[in-house]
This record gives sequence, structure tokens and C-alpha cells, in this order.
Amino acid sequence: MKAKIIDFIHNLIIYDYLLFGGIFILFLLFLVLAIALRHKIALAIVFVVLAFGVLTAGSVAGYIQLHKYLFKNKIILHEVKALQYTEALLIKGDINNTSKRSFKECTITTGVYKVTHNKYLDRVYPYVPFKKSSQKFIKPIPPGESKSFKLFVEPFRYTKDYNITIKAECR
Repeated sequence: MKAKIIDFIHNLIIYDYLLFGGIFILFLLFLVLAIALRHKIALAIVFVVLAFGVLTAGSVAGYIQLHKYLFKNKIILHEVKALQYTEALLIKGDINNTSKRSFKECTITTGVYKVTHNKYLDRVYPYVPFKKSSQKFIKPIPPGESKSFKLFVEPFRYTKDYNITIKAECR
């Protein structure tokens, strides 16, 4: 856990610092308003709750949306094939940098999930894949360029219908 936190802090960019600084200023502003309106207790409590909501939810949602905007990418799948002589699933494709920034590294994560003929279960299964795999690429990808990838999901023994979800997180 400590290594993940240190890695997160080391990979922050200037836009992250600006986002977190703005959220902290907004947090302080709401707390000052709550203190100024301490005679109206209901309004002061609303501002305190709003301040902590901005601090927690605003930080998480802001970070996710900022990185979706700054590091846009597109994945094109060429081949998804269950190998016959090995218990593995082969996924081949390209990752395309559609942002204006160069990617230093990308982590491609894939999940394999069941397909049923029940419409309710088909909505749930993509969120709970029965098999996951990820691969990290440290090759730089300039804006407008694409790099091919090959990913294996091992061991893969499932013989019925399945689908995959694939996403890439780039920096």
C-alpha cells in the first residue's frame, strides 16, 4: 500500500497540483462560510458537509476526469482468440494516442466475462469479470501515433460464450 501511494505521488503532474490546490481552496472557502454563518446552525452544517464533500468526492472525480481528458486513447482490437494447445486467450490490438500529450507508459487491462441470455445478468457480468489480466508498456507513444500490443490471459479454460472488456490507462 505504501508503495502505491508513493508511486501515485511521484506520478503527479502540474495539472494535478493545480486541481488539488483549487479543491483545497474551495474547501477552506466553504469552512470559512460555515464559521461566518455559525448563528444559522442549519446553513452552517450544510456548508461543513459541502466542504468535506468537495474535499473527498471532488478530489477523486476531478482527478479521474482530468486524466480522461489529458490522456485520451483509443484501443482497436484485431484478434481475440482462445489458443488450442495452451490454456490461454490471445488478444492483439493497437493503442492509439488521441491526446495532445505524449504517453510515457500505458497499462492495458482486460477482463473476460460470461455471456448469458439473461438481460439482467448481462448488465452485471462486465463489472465482475471472472478472469483479469494487465500489461504495462513503457514505450513512449507520441500524439497521433499508435503502438501494437499482444496480451495473454492465462490460464483460460472457459469454453462457453464470453466477451472481453479492455481499457488503457496512460501517463
